[in-house]
This record gives sequence, structure tokens and C-alpha cells, in this order.
Amino acid sequence: MHPMLTIAVRAARKAGNLIVKNYETPDAVEATQKGSNDFVTNVDRDAEHLIIDIIRKSYPQHTIIGEECGELTGVDQDVQWVIDPLDGTANFIKRFPHFSVSIAVRIKGRTEVAVVYDPMRNELFTATRGQGAQLNGYRLRGTNAKDLDGTILATGFPFKVKQHAPAYINVLGKLFIQCADFRRTGSAALDLAYVAAGRVDGFFEIGLKPWDFAAGELLVRESGGLVTDFVGGHNHLSSGNVVAGNPRVVKALLSAMREELSEALKR
Repeated sequence: MHPMLTIAVRAARKAGNLIVKNYETPDAVEATQKGSNDFVTNVDRDAEHLIIDIIRKSYPQHTIIGEECGELTGVDQDVQWVIDPLDGTANFIKRFPHFSVSIAVRIKGRTEVAVVYDPMRNELFTATRGQGAQLNGYRLRGTNAKDLDGTILATGFPFKVKQHAPAYINVLGKLFIQCADFRRTGSAALDLAYVAAGRVDGFFEIGLKPWDFAAGELLVRESGGLVTDFVGGHNHLSSGNVVAGNPRVVKALLSAMREELSEALKR
């Protein structure tokens, strides 16, 4: 196992244990609003501190980018740990048992290691670049759907950027005619892990942050899939507009979406 993967797994499991413990005692959870429809809890922050402590013990020089802490620049800026301590905070607050810990390691701009951990189901999705993706140690392969017919697609509504709602609803309507159904579960990291596991056939979402999808992207790639922006390019790291699935599903998604996109979503 990649040494950084060992540390990422340890950190994800410890953070997951903390989250589950707090899930069982909701009175101790303090939620505050940090932006439009965007919440954070003391559990997000505690889990992030725990992850950072574990990383720092083994790799004190590395840079850490976290949802709550921002960028903690290290001496070694070539290695970045991109962490979301609790992806699916709204679910956690509502006691909807679907959320995850996401940790990715990027070296010189390329993601090398990924962990997405669902502590409620004890499902650990891992990937190392060039060595495939796994769920609890078993190799993952995405689905072999040839087009959108019969597919289940995962998505997330653009609740933080509602100016994109008209274009998003148009895309949704067009895709719904071609696919079988949608799933909208509230954790982009798990949506991408589910693409890698073949539990859903494809995924798209507007305006994600790097910590939402850095780990999930590698899981999809290492299970034989593609991850692009809305026009098939590689600008998703800066735009946050993400499409994922096997190559045929991604091609079909991009084709169906093309005419419904506003200019802002083509960047």
C-alpha cells in the first residue's frame, strides 16, 4: 500500500468514528450557516482538526487544503492533501445517514491517492494512481452502459449557486427523457465513489469545490471511467462543473447537455 494511502485511511477512519459518535448524540451538534444554504457544524471542524493532526504527524512539511481550514501552506507545496472532513453536512444535521470523509493527495498537480469513507456503512473506497480502485479491498469496475438508455444518474442540485437553476432544470429534463432515473443523495464524494462501484452509471453537478471531488475523481478514473467539465475538457478543477461515468456515458451526457448550457457553464 502507498505510504500516504495508509495515513489517509487512518485519518479517514478516525474522523469517521468521531462523526458517527456525534451522529448518535445530536444534542451536542452545533450547526451554523457560513453562506447561502451552506452549513458547518462543530463536528466538521473537529473531524478536520483530527485529520490534520494525523497528516502532520507523518508529513509535517506538506500543504493541506481543507473545506473549513482553507489552505495551510507547508514547506513542501508540491504535495497537497485535499480534505473534506464531512461531505454531506446537511444530511448529517438532518440525521439522514449518508455522508462521507474525503481525502486526496495531489503531487505536482496530479492526484495520486484517494480515500472516500462512508462511516455509517463502514465502506472504504480507495485508489492509488495506476493501481485501480477498491471498496473494502475488492477491485472496483464502473458500469458498462453503452448509452443513457436504462441508466441511473446521480446529480446534485446547485443549491449554493441558484442563478444556474434554469439551465440545470433544462439539462435535467432533457436527460430524464433519455435515462431511467436519477439519484440525489447529498454527498458528491459518495456519488463519484458510487460511479466507480457501478452503483450509478453517471454523475454531473455544477459548482463543486476541489475537496468535494478530488478523491472521487481518482476513484472514477481508476475504475475505468472519465471525469470532465461540461464541454468535455479538463477545466472542472477550476469551474467545479463535473461530469463522470464510463467513456460512453460521459459522451452521451455531454451530447445531451450541450444545447441546454448557458455560456457561464461552458467555461
